[in-house]
Amino acid sequence: MSAVLVVNSGSSSLKYQLIEMAGERVLATGLIERIGEATGLAAHKNLEYEPAEFRRDDERIADHAAAFNLMLANFAEHGPNLAEHPVIAVGHRVVHGGKRFFEATVVTDLVKINIQDLAELAPLHNPANLEGIEAAQVAFPGVPHVVVFDTAFHATLPPEAYSYAIDATLAARYRIRRYGFHGTSHKYVSERAAEFLGSAPEQLNQIILHLGNGASATAIRAGKSVDTSMGFTPLEGLVMGTRSGDIDPAIIVHLERVGGFSYADIDTMLNRKSGLLGLSGVADMRDLQERAEAGDAVSTAALGVYLHRLRGYIGNYYVNLGHVDSIVFTGGVGENSALVRSRALAGLGRLGIEIDEELNELRGSEPRLISTPQSEVAVLVVPTNEELEIARQTLGAIEG
Repeated sequence: MSAVLVVNSGSSSLKYQLIEMAGERVLATGLIERIGEATGLAAHKNLEYEPAEFRRDDERIADHAAAFNLMLANFAEHGPNLAEHPVIAVGHRVVHGGKRFFEATVVTDLVKINIQDLAELAPLHNPANLEGIEAAQVAFPGVPHVVVFDTAFHATLPPEAYSYAIDATLAARYRIRRYGFHGTSHKYVSERAAEFLGSAPEQLNQIILHLGNGASATAIRAGKSVDTSMGFTPLEGLVMGTRSGDIDPAIIVHLERVGGFSYADIDTMLNRKSGLLGLSGVADMRDLQERAEAGDAVSTAALGVYLHRLRGYIGNYYVNLGHVDSIVFTGGVGENSALVRSRALAGLGRLGIEIDEELNELRGSEPRLISTPQSEVAVLVVPTNEELEIARQTLGAIEG
């Protein structure tokens, strides 16, 4: 029996899962927060023997090395026993792989140099991801470490999809192009949907809608990403919880020139104070729906903007794919909001898309079909599992 430890290192946090690969069972989960602050927070749950979650918030966690030591202490004290479930590899989520990484890659010194170099494209994420890798190598020195990139699945985008219509020399110099994100989720969900439908991914054209606080849409032809809504950064595309998604870039110039905003202020506004939060005052779709259903006009209007943008991307990808076999909802909103699913696809019968509203209202933790028998396009809800996908790719990298 052997396990893969999946790690997601943020600037002040460390999330982890221990997954037994023989049966793809999650043995333990954990979250360590407020790294580097006066008081840290830690949660650890042993899913094998101790269903109650263990929490502690009584000590400072100085850095990522201290966070990994705390994680090991939690395994030792609360289980499962790592001697009984030996870690054969550690899989790391890394946000940005640029054009250099298009598959899961075993960590070497050169790989770490490249991740650091790509920090220019993801300054809030890649440095923190790299800190986690280096701390994990100290904590687990005898096993391979593998990096899985959010951008990797979108490495198959064709030039017409990844190119921006700016000066080509300038774009090449500053590495400006569409990279796409949420790739681990889109890959997992598209393959899980194909399995549910009894087809190989290569036999299907799919539109995957990953809708959460961050949101993205991807067009997949024969198992490969051919277009995606997030671009040079995760800011582009759909309306999100706090991110604006698509805007006229001249708005940035206007706010700087006429409003006196600094570019740092505008960056904060677009990433943290826009989207549903900027439109309505709330970032959570559950709160927005509740207010809209109670008759709040501002929330109703915000929901309209969200759905208008979403429907536009669905139509765009439908046309570019030529035909669509399945549309798949995932993510916190995609998996749980029957209203968003229903209104996103309302009135599209002439495109062969019909939702069964009774099926749409059902909840579940497994993939499920919500389209009618007459619908030419299968509409599914497929819960995402990025940690399992990272574990699978990690195992594939060390075995392949």
